[in-house]
Amino acid sequence: MTTFLRLLTDKDKANNLLDVCTALRAGDANTRVFEVAPESFRAVPGAPFAYWVSEAVRQVFRQLPPLECDERTARQGLATAEDFRFVRTWWEEPGNGWHGFAKGGTFSPFYADVYLMTNWDKDGAEVKAGICRRYPYLNGNAEFVAKNPQFYLRPGLTWPRRTNGLSFRVMPRGCIFADKGPAAFVADDAPYALLTLCTLLNSQAFGQLVSVQLARVELAQSFEVGLIQQTPVPDLSAAQQSKLTTLARRAWSLKRTLDTTTETSHAFILPAALRTRLGDYDTSAIEAELARIQAEIDAIAFDLYGFSEADRAAVNASQGSPSEGDSEAGDYQDDEASDDEDSAAPIDHTVGLLSWALGVAFGRFDWRLATGERAAPAEPEPFDPLPAKSPGMLPDGAAPFHAHTGILVDDQGHPHDLARLVEEVLNRVDVSVPDDVRRWLQKDFFAFHLQRYSKSRRKAPIYWPLSTASGSYTFWIYYPSLNNQTLFTAVNDFLDGPNGKLTQVSRECAELRMKGSSRSRDEEKQYETLQIFEQELTDLRDALLKIAPTYQPNHDDGVQITAAPLWLLFRHKPWQKVLKDTWTKLEKGDYDWAHLAMTYWPERVREKCKTDKSLAIAHGLEDLYVEPEAAPKKTRSKKKEL
Repeated sequence: MTTFLRLLTDKDKANNLLDVCTALRAGDANTRVFEVAPESFRAVPGAPFAYWVSEAVRQVFRQLPPLECDERTARQGLATAEDFRFVRTWWEEPGNGWHGFAKGGTFSPFYADVYLMTNWDKDGAEVKAGICRRYPYLNGNAEFVAKNPQFYLRPGLTWPRRTNGLSFRVMPRGCIFADKGPAAFVADDAPYALLTLCTLLNSQAFGQLVSVQLARVELAQSFEVGLIQQTPVPDLSAAQQSKLTTLARRAWSLKRTLDTTTETSHAFILPAALRTRLGDYDTSAIEAELARIQAEIDAIAFDLYGFSEADRAAVNASQGSPSEGDSEAGDYQDDEASDDEDSAAPIDHTVGLLSWALGVAFGRFDWRLATGERAAPAEPEPFDPLPAKSPGMLPDGAAPFHAHTGILVDDQGHPHDLARLVEEVLNRVDVSVPDDVRRWLQKDFFAFHLQRYSKSRRKAPIYWPLSTASGSYTFWIYYPSLNNQTLFTAVNDFLDGPNGKLTQVSRECAELRMKGSSRSRDEEKQYETLQIFEQELTDLRDALLKIAPTYQPNHDDGVQITAAPLWLLFRHKPWQKVLKDTWTKLEKGDYDWAHLAMTYWPERVREKCKTDKSLAIAHGLEDLYVEPEAAPKKTRSKKKEL
């Protein structure tokens, strides 16, 4: 037998070590002392020094089958190697060939929205070619990085590979899974079998067995695929399977219900300030029921794994309690983790309400859910494919709250004035209107919107404020409606037309100019102000007309690329800098895969397509690509005879 002393969680290790040694010499019992035969470690794969658990727990690895077997498996997925190119958020609305992308994320058992998408058009031809170009040592075999494509688009369970606590959640049918978000599958993709497995993998008992193999239980562990594959899973009776399936289905539903107030979620229905009107949203009650379900799952799993009362007590004492939103560590850079944390942080109910009302004004969200004129859609099944729209969005074909061409303005008295429309929405749903809606739109909204619509290092705001130099006049462009005529529409309908702002201001300036020296002191001040305003509007018009003739937005490029030519018209400095840097890289040729690059620099891009298969595929110019001749194999020369 070997004696082990465990003081990992002790703050005062020096004094506590002395106390433990003193007790050991005196023959006194101490919970920090473990007597274990080293050969018993061989029961656990890799024979880690798992001395702090009982012999019975170590023997579970010999008594029960591992997760990896004929009925189930776990696999690592896709690493795109160029996420900025091949990954989008779902609200950027890329076209056909883009699929949900389970790429890790934060701690969240049973349910987490798959908010990313990746390009897997033509079985990932462009991605694979890009990987092979980036890593020549793969010798054309992209599956070293785009792993296990035969499992893509199947329903399964996914988990963040590196996060504060192990959490498995439903992965809907039609998704790609990542190297940082591996996935588990069952034979025949049976939903009940997946849900049953989900409960077992989210149990404290399974978590303890994983930690035993790591020889540690502290946070920020790395939950690699091989580790999950070799962790034991008990066999179940039909009754046990039915019970666990029911618990998992309920836990998934409750977690999804909590997500129905998140604007960027596929589950979104209404903002938190209005969600209770539907009668099934009580966060305290939901959290309490989730805790009860988890306790019931843990009790069942402990029995299935044969954990004694002492083993259960040890698990409860040793395992940390990761919370919802604990972010990944290690695999992601700090800015990505902070993006996820910031966008998931609770927001003020009034701000969330105003943001939703703005979305209603643009025709994104459906106000009728708040008034009872439209019932909320039925909850989907856990493994149903991700919808193109969340339940809270305006259904296709439904009349919007306000008809428009994708452009609203900050212009008091104008029929398309955004502030007035937001106020009308709030009045329609019987909510008191704040006094400073216009100021909030001018000063605070875009920074909030940029934060909430940024995930995993992707910044993807969909409401774009294009302003004069001083911000005295602003176009609000709705990105999903953006096309190659939008900028012309802004000029023709809002600035230069008979009722355009520039036309009106120029007319008022001309009237005051005609008065000459007869202008009063107040009229003189007004004239000076109008002259400045007229010049700013003229500059805005000229800037738009300079860009418009060659501007060909394509949603596959994503928000950041598409907005880059307009960088000078955004007044939010951090976002302006991002776009300016993006435009500089576009000019240099760093993003020649983008459709926008082909629009502005076609000769350069076409020339690159001759030697870059990935670019050729991106632009539909595979005929230009010339496959290089294979390098001759090196042969060993025979040694000269002596």
